[in-house]
Amino acid sequence: MGQAQCVPDRRGQFRAEHAVQSDRSARRACLFDCACDPHAIPVQSASADLRRMVMKTFLRIIGALVVIGIVALLAFIFVPVQLTKPTREPAADWKPAEGQGQYVMYASDCMACHTAEGGKPFAGGRPIASPMGTIWTTNITPDKETGIGNWTLDQFRAALYDGIRADGSHLYPAMPYENYRKLTEEDVRALYDYFMHQVQPVNNVVQETKLGFPFNMRFGIRAWNWLALGQEAGFKAAGKSEAQDRGQYLVEGPAHCAACHSPRNPLMAQSGTQVGDKDFLTGGVVDGWNAPSLRGANSAPQKWSIEELATYLATGRNSYSTANGEMGLAVEHSLQHLTDADNLAIAAFLKGIDGAAVEVPQEFAVKASKALPAAPADAAGEATTKMLTEASPDMPLGARLYLDNCAACHFVTGRGAPGIFPELAGNDLVTGSETQPLISIILHGAEVPSTAKRPMRLVMQGYADRLTDDEVAELATFVRSAWGNSAGPVKAADVATVRNSQTH
Repeated sequence: MGQAQCVPDRRGQFRAEHAVQSDRSARRACLFDCACDPHAIPVQSASADLRRMVMKTFLRIIGALVVIGIVALLAFIFVPVQLTKPTREPAADWKPAEGQGQYVMYASDCMACHTAEGGKPFAGGRPIASPMGTIWTTNITPDKETGIGNWTLDQFRAALYDGIRADGSHLYPAMPYENYRKLTEEDVRALYDYFMHQVQPVNNVVQETKLGFPFNMRFGIRAWNWLALGQEAGFKAAGKSEAQDRGQYLVEGPAHCAACHSPRNPLMAQSGTQVGDKDFLTGGVVDGWNAPSLRGANSAPQKWSIEELATYLATGRNSYSTANGEMGLAVEHSLQHLTDADNLAIAAFLKGIDGAAVEVPQEFAVKASKALPAAPADAAGEATTKMLTEASPDMPLGARLYLDNCAACHFVTGRGAPGIFPELAGNDLVTGSETQPLISIILHGAEVPSTAKRPMRLVMQGYADRLTDDEVAELATFVRSAWGNSAGPVKAADVATVRNSQTH
């Protein structure tokens, strides 16, 4: 067996070193031999010291990272956000044209969100449902205590472009600043002038938005903005035609169409806010309502003429459909107030968004709805019409309920009356993946808004007091599968959920 001996290390101290380490006995001998020297360092002690040194280094690194994290978090919370500057500087003597600010307000649909039901204009207090909870809209009248009366132009722009309030806190993205970033500086200034000098101040304290953790920490929206606001502020026209470029500006910017008609990504940001974005205007869901795709061969802009589409925007109805839900509000508070030229421009832009050639009419005026052309020969449609016409006693329950409650207005063909009762065959609301809108209309009815060009307010009665959950489910399932519609069935449980969650 080898002999272990103690030899001095680099520091002049002794350490154990084996002359020969052929087996465990030699190593044990080393320990016994070194025990006689108080300066010798056993192997186990050296290993313990090494572990302590590694642990201290590790803890120092962790501590440094914690300090850096705390500093970064404090900076993230308290260092002011760099605000977006004006996209251009108008002339020093620039002033908005008469009525320009009010027109931008209409185009931006400010009243729909910032006016509570039965409340005063722009005084806030309207609840907006979101996946994170209810968001209450703010008072944007020029009241100096509860509104925006003390805001400067720069602070007003920051709210539109960056979602930052005058006090530096973040607005929730229910405010469509993703889209308002497209507004020109002239429109921003005109809108500011309108709210400061033409809107009546209202002293109204609105309910505070209180979302659950972590959404109640508004500073976190700063990170959301970094990820979601990928586009620089400002508008870039595609350069197709003067009318289409104007329509593009209205759609991408003030009208914020993508807020409803573009899908949401996992961060709940709009997945497409402008021309060139893959998912731009390919359809979304708003508070349980389908916002249909505005692109593709089967979309309304492609199936309707430019005149029919512009008529729908201006009046909420045309030969094919009527506006309900959020679209009804957009027509009532915004689109009906636009000029015929601007509604025509929006229609022209949507018509050509996928590259189709568009011939824009030189003149346009809303006309009375015309009778729909005869439906193309369709075996499924003809079979449904024939079944309803014959009215056999052994018809399915859904078909019988349709005859009793719906056929007087929508007819056995499912085509309705142009400009009054919408067609159900191929209707996006009827066949959409979200069944809540259809169920809600059957239960509680619907109302097409009164507009300047179509003042008659069309009202459909609800059937909540007349039909059971099972019957509503059968009726909804029937219209989703009749006349060639191929949507899935509706369950009675889904009807019960809508019935219990909505009060009218």
